[in-house]
Amino acid sequence: MSTSSTRLPEGRYGRSSDQRADRTLKVVGGVLAVLFTALIGWFGYHYVAQNEISAELIRFETGQDAVKVHLEVHKDAGVVGYCTVRSQSSDGAEVGRADFRFDGDATRIDQVVTLRTTSPGTSAELVGCHAE
Repeated sequence: MSTSSTRLPEGRYGRSSDQRADRTLKVVGGVLAVLFTALIGWFGYHYVAQNEISAELIRFETGQDAVKVHLEVHKDAGVVGYCTVRSQSSDGAEVGRADFRFDGDATRIDQVVTLRTTSPGTSAELVGCHAE
């Protein structure tokens, strides 16, 4: 008894369809990887370079009906924008939220703002800043 081989003779019939499919998948995968990398780079650029106003919450003091929040804001000269601050009670419910406007030519603003609350707040959180 002899054993027959199921392989085609080398070089006689050209490339097999599996080899063509593998090459096609590699090309499609490479193109998708390049597009994904470009998309991540575009979002990163717009997040970092286009953000014209940013802030940092330095400290806060709680009270019965208000929370005093010390903010340090950095912005481009002449940019007008606002920062959103919120406060929560001990059970996690939001008891206050407000937008504070920052305008003028100063590039660094160090300011204490008062956030009115509906009940005693136990925390203060800087939600974000946006240029107008």
